[in-house]
Amino acid sequence: MLSVARSNGFSLIELMITIAIVGILTSIAYPAYQGVLKQGYRSTAQADLMALAAAMERHMATTNSYAGAATGGGSTGAPAIFQSYSPASEPIANKRYDLKIQSVAVNGQSYVLVAEPVSGTVQGDEGDLFYFSDGRKAWDQDNSGGLSNSEYCWSC
Repeated sequence: MLSVARSNGFSLIELMITIAIVGILTSIAYPAYQGVLKQGYRSTAQADLMALAAAMERHMATTNSYAGAATGGGSTGAPAIFQSYSPASEPIANKRYDLKIQSVAVNGQSYVLVAEPVSGTVQGDEGDLFYFSDGRKAWDQDNSGGLSNSEYCWSC
């Protein structure tokens, strides 16, 4: 009587096809995952800028001026009244943005806040986020260092 040999396991071709499929799926999924990470950290920075703006309003309510809200009692630089980085809820080692008071008007009645991406992180190639005391929001999407009319929104 003839016996039929049964093979247990996978052939090399089956294994190579499986690896190729996993590689293709990974090459598609990883950039999408990076995009979701960037968007999440950008949203967190926007929320932290809004929280810094609320802190600026509290400072205004107590001092009648936005001046003096920065570190060392100055008008610009790292805020003394709020975290100087975002995400503010995480340790500084995980920061993705530096929060700064970019300018305060001479009369102390208006300000511009900025969240600058930290180089060497996922956010490193993104442009700055801005919040103005009059409620305008801007995102330097092309990272040019200037704002065009189309960049005066956070969700453009």
